[in-house]
Amino acid sequence: MRWRNQRESSNIEDRRGLPLPGGAGGVGVGTVVVVLLAAWLFGVDPGMLLGMMPEVGTSGTSSGPAVQGQRGAPDDEGGRFAAVILASTEDVWTPIFRQSGASYQPPYLVLFEQRVDTACGLAGSATGPFYCPGDRKLYIDLSFFRVLRDELDADGDFARAYVIAHEVGHHVQNLQGTMRQLDTARRSLSQTQYNALSVRLELQADCYAGVWASRAQQNRNWLEPGDIEEGLNAAAAVGDDRLQRRAQGTVVPESFTHGTSAQRVQWFRTGFDTGDPRHCDTFKGR
Repeated sequence: MRWRNQRESSNIEDRRGLPLPGGAGGVGVGTVVVVLLAAWLFGVDPGMLLGMMPEVGTSGTSSGPAVQGQRGAPDDEGGRFAAVILASTEDVWTPIFRQSGASYQPPYLVLFEQRVDTACGLAGSATGPFYCPGDRKLYIDLSFFRVLRDELDADGDFARAYVIAHEVGHHVQNLQGTMRQLDTARRSLSQTQYNALSVRLELQADCYAGVWASRAQQNRNWLEPGDIEEGLNAAAAVGDDRLQRRAQGTVVPESFTHGTSAQRVQWFRTGFDTGDPRHCDTFKGR
């Protein structure tokens, strides 16, 4: 993926190196894998599991105003890569929203280490990359990319780009009101029913990531042989069935919250092949 020397977004907030919220300590990459697998295995929010880990110091609510990091494009390679990918999502979604008569409001991407304070509460690295609708920000500890490579066998620049584009997909859903509708529906649903809707939400974000990949390639012509395969491999690597089978040797479909490997690959491919978010209605026929 030829990402260097491309436009970098200024909507980056770098909190790396700042004092950690919630006290001293932290988690390693191994803990990230354990909690991610456990979260998918039991069909729960990883943050709930993190709350059981005192060394992480997470909670369900914010501890107060978050420390604001340096804003603007970072000067390290990992930070610059994230800034380039974020910029490309801005270049893709701005005209899509404009065509529908709306204005795209790009999210901030927050880079952090070990722990971070958000409008959705305190979170640790083990939560993995996530989007907080409360403050409309994406959060990522770049150490997750090592997990993606070493533990989930999904390596490559495009695999990492897919992760960021997927979280931006959640931001698009937030702007569209989809996340709010799901949150409202949650109050009247059983856990199994809500899990099924959560799967549809995640698959739509995968489809939106495919739309981004298709249009970003048209804009920048930056993909190289094997890049799309990297993205498909990353989507498959975080399928519920694969993660559950890896963790316990069996699969519990009613606990799925993100979709199977085949579903995630299918919807990413749908977005990429069409380049049209109108084909991403994973809720159709609900």
